[in-house]
Amino acid sequence: MKMSGPNGDPNITNDDGIIDNEDEFSEEEYAAINSMLDQINSCLDDLEERNDALNGKLHELLESNRQARQEFQAQLNEKDKDKTQPPPHPSHEDSPPCDG
Repeated sequence: MKMSGPNGDPNITNDDGIIDNEDEFSEEEYAAINSMLDQINSCLDDLEERNDALNGKLHELLESNRQARQEFQAQLNEKDKDKTQPPPHPSHEDSPPCDG
């Protein structure tokens, strides 16, 4: 009996042993596979938690960096503003009396 393979390969037959509907695993093998899958799932959960924690820390760092940049820019703008303003004129009250 000829059957198509997973990619439509017409040369795979039932006799090749690739297509087999019989359960070849024992209960112990299924239990071992389930245990391995549980371990993998646990590792993936741990990685997801670590990823979430790192993502949160990254957002905090980005926010902190943004605030620091804004403060630095405000300081630069204040300095530029001070440089562009003319110095205050001395008032007559503060100036020394004229000899004349």
